[in-house]
Amino acid sequence: TSSHTRLGILNNPSSKIKEDNTAIARGILSGFLTQNNSSLKSFLSKLTKEETAKSLAAGAKMTKFLTPGMDDDAFEKKYNTLGLDIIKTHQMFCQEVLKLLPGQMAVVSNGR
Repeated sequence: TSSHTRLGILNNPSSKIKEDNTAIARGILSGFLTQNNSSLKSFLSKLTKEETAKSLAAGAKMTKFLTPGMDDDAFEKKYNTLGLDIIKTHQMFCQEVLKLLPGQMAVVSNGR
C-alpha cells in the first residue's frame, strides 16, 4: 500500500534448471530489469496466472503476454539474452545462505 515498498524475487527451483522450464522466471526477471512499476504490475499479474503457464508450456511465445505500456523492445532483448546462470545463482543463494530446501518458499523482510 506504500509507494516506498520494494519487491524482489529470488528463484529457488526444485527441478533441473533448463530453458524450457524457466520461461516464467526469466519473464519475471526481464520485467523487473526493464519495466516501470505500473507496467510491471500488470505484466506480473498476467504472467502468474495458471493459464499463462499452460500456454507457455504448449509453445506460446512470451511476447504474447506483454501488456500495454511495456517497453516491448527492451523486454524482448533482455528476455532473449538472459541466461540461466542468474537463476542458478538465485538457487545457490536460497539454499546456501537462506538454508532453504530446493523449491521451498520464504518471505524475507527488511523493515522498520
